[in-house]
Amino acid sequence: MLIGYDKQWEFLKNKFESSRLSHAYLFTGEEGIGKKLFAKEFIKFVNCLPNAGSRPEKPCQNCANCGMVERESFPDLKVIKKNLGKGEIGISQIREAQKFLSYKSYYGFLKALVVDGADKMNQEAQSCFLKTLEEPKGKTILFLIVSKPDILLPTIRSRCQVIRFLKPANFSQNTEKSEREKKILKELSAVMGLDLSEKFKYVKSLSAHGNPASGADYAKQEISEIIEVLQKHFRRLLLNKILSNSDMPKKYSVSKIKQVLKLTEEIGNKLNFTNANPKLALEVLLMEL
Repeated sequence: MLIGYDKQWEFLKNKFESSRLSHAYLFTGEEGIGKKLFAKEFIKFVNCLPNAGSRPEKPCQNCANCGMVERESFPDLKVIKKNLGKGEIGISQIREAQKFLSYKSYYGFLKALVVDGADKMNQEAQSCFLKTLEEPKGKTILFLIVSKPDILLPTIRSRCQVIRFLKPANFSQNTEKSEREKKILKELSAVMGLDLSEKFKYVKSLSAHGNPASGADYAKQEISEIIEVLQKHFRRLLLNKILSNSDMPKKYSVSKIKQVLKLTEEIGNKLNFTNANPKLALEVLLMEL
């Protein structure tokens, strides 16, 4: 169990011990707060039990040797995540997962599938995954890890039990990601005050200081991260505006901030689910700032 998620753990543990686990769970909450690790810990807990309904006082010998938590590929667990090049989860990945779930459990307990970033499934993948939810096979359990559940088809959400995760007060941040986001925001802060021609120069320069082998897929990934940083920045602005923080810049009104947030959401969705030009999308967004 991860520190800070006692209630979620006890809820699932009680469901398991009373043989009332649901077939699928939707873990919602902001990115990077341990939802996937929690799912893997729970799967380890379930598959460590030599007799369903009672937990041994000590971990079984199997767990001590197989490293279930550290590895994402032990026999009864499969984790799928977005393709780093395409920035989405495609139908081929879902079909591969369905094939995995069709096999009998190696240890005789639950076959488990974790879809990390399930909100990154494209429409074709979501439609395919829906069949898995509608027609569960054997002893299986599914965990969908999301930060934006509204992107999922309503029919997928309705077939999962939702468990919400809030970042614990003592949660340690991903230092590498945090530093990268600070760097991006520093660049953006300088660019937002410039004229359109300078903003366009900034967008044009992105792939040049990114991956040396960058192409359309890399640009999409890089710009998606930039838009995510902008979303976080303007959410903080909105919160501080609502709290009447006098130190906040006067440039953006509450209505303007809401407009920008709506635009970042729309553009982010288009980048995830269409063939929208990522650089053009960022240019459109910067024109509003």
